[in-house]
Amino acid sequence: MQQTPSDLWRRRALAAPAAALFAAFWLLPMAALGRASAQRGLVGYLHILGNAQYLRSLWVTVLLAGAVTAAALALSLVAGLFLARHDFPGRRLLMAMLTLPLAFPGVVVGFMVIMLGGRMGLAAQIGMALFGHRWVFAYSMGGLFVGYLYFSIPRVILTVTAAAQGLDASVEEAARSLGASPWRVLRDVTLPALAPALVASGALCFATAVGAFGTAFTLATDIDVLPMDIYTAFTLNADLPTAATWSLVLGAVTWVVLWWGEGAGGATAAPGA
Repeated sequence: MQQTPSDLWRRRALAAPAAALFAAFWLLPMAALGRASAQRGLVGYLHILGNAQYLRSLWVTVLLAGAVTAAALALSLVAGLFLARHDFPGRRLLMAMLTLPLAFPGVVVGFMVIMLGGRMGLAAQIGMALFGHRWVFAYSMGGLFVGYLYFSIPRVILTVTAAAQGLDASVEEAARSLGASPWRVLRDVTLPALAPALVASGALCFATAVGAFGTAFTLATDIDVLPMDIYTAFTLNADLPTAATWSLVLGAVTWVVLWWGEGAGGATAAPGA
């Protein structure tokens, strides 16, 4: 069917707000970052990318986000399957409490970790009472891990629980009736069915942990993670090219993981369709 000029005008009018938002909130900021990162020319750009301190921070950030993602997926899988298959008094309240960390900014999460594992925190008091020395982990990699895990689990458990509620229980029952052990049912039936949800939520969890700043700002006194290094370069050192370059690198890592998660989630969903 041939489109009339009024139809074309209507389509352009409807697309204009989306185009304006895309330009204002993505295209122009990305162009500004690209321009700032290239201020020192190609040699300066390569020098920034080859900086050992920032490369080390990048690897620490990626490894920490990977560990948090793996732990969040494992814990959320167990909890999500239980919540999807059991109805008990207080279940709705428990689900609401599990989503509570989504309402907290990163600084609040960091403060909560300090209250748990800081020098005057609960763990320090228990350690002093039982063994005569304080257990302090808030300002270490362990503290960052706990903080990131705290706000990552809700992002995963909601998706996994919803996906588990949609599983066909008859398939698992058939596998058990054929003599499959619970572990084999989980490995060969349940996990493949939940794979799209696990991949998608895991990619989102990883991307969130890679770019988390508020919690790292509160806790990372002796740990270099890339968001903190970018903040330091921009605010304390007034080094805009370095901050812009590593912002683009961090954004690229996040984008690649999200793109892979979307593709892998669709690929894993296809065989079961």
